[in-house]
Amino acid sequence: MKLRSVLSVPTSALILFIGACDRQPEPAAKNEPAVQVEATDGIPDDVIGQPAAPTPSQGKQSQGEQTQGEQGGTDDWHKVASATDTALLGRLDEAWNTALTRAKNDGYGQELKALGALVAPDAGQSGRLQPAPGNYRCRTIKLGVRGDVGTGFDAYPYFACRVELTVGGDLILEKTTGSQRIRGLLYPDSERRLVYVGTQSWGDEKGFPAYGQQPERDQSGVLERIGDQRWRLVIPFPKQESQLDIIEIVR
Repeated sequence: MKLRSVLSVPTSALILFIGACDRQPEPAAKNEPAVQVEATDGIPDDVIGQPAAPTPSQGKQSQGEQTQGEQGGTDDWHKVASATDTALLGRLDEAWNTALTRAKNDGYGQELKALGALVAPDAGQSGRLQPAPGNYRCRTIKLGVRGDVGTGFDAYPYFACRVELTVGGDLILEKTTGSQRIRGLLYPDSERRLVYVGTQSWGDEKGFPAYGQQPERDQSGVLERIGDQRWRLVIPFPKQESQLDIIEIVR
């Protein structure tokens, strides 16, 4: 995905681009399955906002890789996302309604109220959609249940995330710690959202599968800005566990 295609703003604005809980108003954080990870709720202040370092899975890019990018060098997510993931994105409103209804029916109304804009379907704001490259904190909120067993609300603590702009022009979002990690590209879509197309890495695995290589790991979602230095990645009907995943991304 070429930088000039991704950004619709002047070059000077480049820096703006790329759970069990209790029933108290402030939900208790749920730890992800035990793995060795970095601290989850206190990422050092001197790390936040610093440029992201390359991941081990990237390695050195050849000139051809820089030209093609990680997902074919296009800025059109329709050309990358599978038919399944494209269809799931088209059901975003349905996912919001289904997941919120299940969470409320399971008795988590106060937890949802405490989260405010993070769980408001229409909270996305226009302008400054792209998080600047660097390190962030992120936490996952899972709403609804996939199947008949489970709870309608799970809140996890903060883990480490980062946004990277590659030499080839790809804007990458990655959750770097925890037992459920994600990595994918952010594509332009509308004045209120970007589209995320990526994959998952679990447990102590190293690296990430290529998108499409393991369909059960594939993900698609929308990235929205919901405040000053605050974004959310919304994944409708994830292939595991929940009916809607919300990943909050903050400085």
